[in-house]
Amino acid sequence: MARTEDDYSGRWMLVFFGFVNCPDICPTTLAEVAAVMDGLGEDAAQVQPLFITIDPERDTPSVLADFVPRFEAGIVGLTGTPDQIDRTADSFHIFYEKVKEVAAPGGYTMGHSSQLFLFDPEGGYVKAWSYGTPAEEILADLSGRVAG
Repeated sequence: MARTEDDYSGRWMLVFFGFVNCPDICPTTLAEVAAVMDGLGEDAAQVQPLFITIDPERDTPSVLADFVPRFEAGIVGLTGTPDQIDRTADSFHIFYEKVKEVAAPGGYTMGHSSQLFLFDPEGGYVKAWSYGTPAEEILADLSGRVAG
């Protein structure tokens, strides 16, 4: 089923693009999102974290259904056709590319932009945090906005 920003209207959105076989950036960022969601306490109900794959070839709905819940943060995993992913990534100005790597699953890995985006309850862009921003810093920023 296709999803749009309207499906999450009325909630803050934390959006991250990545892929399941990512060795470090993606699991680290999703763990930080989980820490942020935990830190929000009751206010977490006002925030929807989204993980959008840039590797639809490997990241099928069943793969995402197995992977995303491991972070226990209410993260919704989204995939689509390569064309849908291209259009979505373009709309977020996300760079990604398939990189041949013999040792990686399927013989390739994915190079990609790694920022975490924040959108307000009306779907408007608020800001992006670069990879490596501590969860505490994101939580302090976001909790002030959600509670405000």
